[in-house]
Amino acid sequence: MSIKDSPRTSAKKIPVQHNPNAVTAEPTTAGRVIAATRIVMGLVFGWAFIDKFFGLGYATTKGWIEGGSPTKGFLGGIDHGPLGSVFRGWAGQAWADWLFMAGLLGIAVALLAGAGLRIAAATGGLLLMMMWVADWPLARHTDTGELTRSTNPIIDSHLVYALVLVALAVLYAGDVWGLGKQWAQTNIVRRNPWLR
Repeated sequence: MSIKDSPRTSAKKIPVQHNPNAVTAEPTTAGRVIAATRIVMGLVFGWAFIDKFFGLGYATTKGWIEGGSPTKGFLGGIDHGPLGSVFRGWAGQAWADWLFMAGLLGIAVALLAGAGLRIAAATGGLLLMMMWVADWPLARHTDTGELTRSTNPIIDSHLVYALVLVALAVLYAGDVWGLGKQWAQTNIVRRNPWLR
């Protein structure tokens, strides 16, 4: 049998199928919209970090850099919910401040860069779900009996943002106007696709 007749070379060629999830060279309108959404979400988390770090007077009056606590205002003001006392106990704790600020910064950087979106979705989703539990929109009244002024008993911005983070990761939002393609080609991500 000659090389020309070997089973390897004479086998039928399997046609390459088009991958509908593959990123094309030219971004689509949908790709641009999801990339813009990623960048906006990155700015949401980035702004929260910057305001809490410097105390720019929007949600935070005394910045972390000036000795303020990024968690004291939100967690210290919780006045209802089944875990209210737990969250109030965490308010102002150094470990809580460091974890919260590291989370905000890491999520913002990942979203703005377009790399590590699965990690950003997981950690951001966890952070947002904890904030949802702390806010506890299910409660109609505070611990003192006043109305909580919850606008919806289940859905609030924390849940919406968490779902957006998941969508960004699933849709490879970092591949357009971001470093997602380059990140996916690194050896570490090839060996560990969950880092994508």
